[in-house]
Amino acid sequence: MRTDQNIGSRLLSALPFVTENGVVADIGTDHAYLPIALIEGGLCRAAVACDINFGPIESARRNIEVRGLSDRIATLQTDGLHGVEAYAPTDVLIFGMGGELIVRILSEAPWLTEKGVNLILQPMSRGELLRRWLLENGFAILNEALTYEDQYYQTIHARYCGNLEKYTEEELYLGRHILNGTSPLLEGYLKRRLSVLRRIVEGKQKGAVNASEEEALIAAITQRLKRLKREER
Repeated sequence: MRTDQNIGSRLLSALPFVTENGVVADIGTDHAYLPIALIEGGLCRAAVACDINFGPIESARRNIEVRGLSDRIATLQTDGLHGVEAYAPTDVLIFGMGGELIVRILSEAPWLTEKGVNLILQPMSRGELLRRWLLENGFAILNEALTYEDQYYQTIHARYCGNLEKYTEEELYLGRHILNGTSPLLEGYLKRRLSVLRRIVEGKQKGAVNASEEEALIAAITQRLKRLKREER
């Protein structure tokens, strides 16, 4: 598909998960770069660009108009997913927000379970919290993608199925599909997460706070890195 300089690998990670000929709702759209790219690439037939703030919505409107896509992409100033159901989206994209905020947005939109909406989510933090919420609320995590663009990003593809699936703490923290995949970024991603966990443990130890959960994750990641090294030989 044709893209411009505003679309990097972080946003492009959504593309494989978008429903063909569907309707995309981009939450926290900012400049509407992603819905514009999806429409111009022929990956969806319509979109709604949503943001809570007036400034980004005005910016999105201008960009949409410049591209001649006002008949294909609507704009909506709203908090999260409130009112988005009126556009009957097949796909909801939430990028650039923390896991806790994404959970709040999803929990306030019960229609996601009724319509079987495709979720494409990229938490900037607390991915483990988002995965746990999805699994505990009947959403299946169908796939995940790992990308790097100044830092590592996890893109989660999920949909409501009604079943309650169990993940290990390692899978919640790192992503089951990421761990089972063959991404060339996996080793670097694991090392980065290991570094973060070690800093957390160091901070907790200084404050005499129990760090057993983080220490267990460190042990699991260390073993996984050793297996990766053996497989490379």
